[in-house]
Amino acid sequence: MIMEMKVERILVVGAGQMGSGIAQVAAQAGFQVYLYDQIPAALERGATGIVERLNRNVVKGKMTEVEKDQTLQQLQVINELAEGVNVDMVIEAVVERLDVKQALFQQLDQLLPAHAILASNTSSLPITQLAAVTGRPEQVVGMHFMNPVPVMRLVEVIRGLATVDATVTTVLQMAERMGKVAVEVNDYPGFISNRILMPMINEAIYAVYEGVSTVEAVDTIMKLGMNHPMGPLQLADFIGLDTCLYIMEILHEGFGDSKYRPCPLLRNYVAAGWLGRKTGRGFYVYQDEN
Repeated sequence: MIMEMKVERILVVGAGQMGSGIAQVAAQAGFQVYLYDQIPAALERGATGIVERLNRNVVKGKMTEVEKDQTLQQLQVINELAEGVNVDMVIEAVVERLDVKQALFQQLDQLLPAHAILASNTSSLPITQLAAVTGRPEQVVGMHFMNPVPVMRLVEVIRGLATVDATVTTVLQMAERMGKVAVEVNDYPGFISNRILMPMINEAIYAVYEGVSTVEAVDTIMKLGMNHPMGPLQLADFIGLDTCLYIMEILHEGFGDSKYRPCPLLRNYVAAGWLGRKTGRGFYVYQDEN
């Protein structure tokens, strides 16, 4: 029987916006963190971003210089994956593709100690399928952080079909130590956050597609009428329209229900390369983004 364990050393694989944010909050919480990315430029950008965010926190009075230095002492940027495998847990935050994540989990399963937990920051991919390619499916779990990680408090902890209670309990406690509110969910398409959020965004796109109202009007109604901090179309631009489409396709395929059918307008925008903030144009135009 697998007993609950204490996590002290964490490997974060993927140094993009999510991975670097996870590494930062873990280091701030006192974990020994190893940050790795197979792309050197991405690793450098991720590490630089962490330092910049910490410096801003010092300027804003959110942390002291001593606390910043302590955080950086807990963080080690590594150029080879093998340098960070003597850990209690790995959190992967690589590209949102099942084949890529499965290949990584197979590799990590061979490299990490037998007691180590394998966690995925996936926003929608099935944890059970990730676990199935490893020799430790009972120690595989989803750990879906929200973006931006240093700001957003929620973490969805996703239990795969084979995940045991001890793994879930360990991860819940670890997330709370990181200052997060951890909520346990089961492994179904989109989990909870995206199962509810993405159809709302998709329906907002349908409202524009069908000429019910304008982009600005839809967002204003949801902000002022439903007290949302930003409208669904503005949020879609922030997330990335390609990501929204990808998750809707996962929901549509996973449930086989037409209510999850991606809006044709969303498909057209993605085909045109209008992906939101990151490309300078989505439902809104962002003159200062590019």
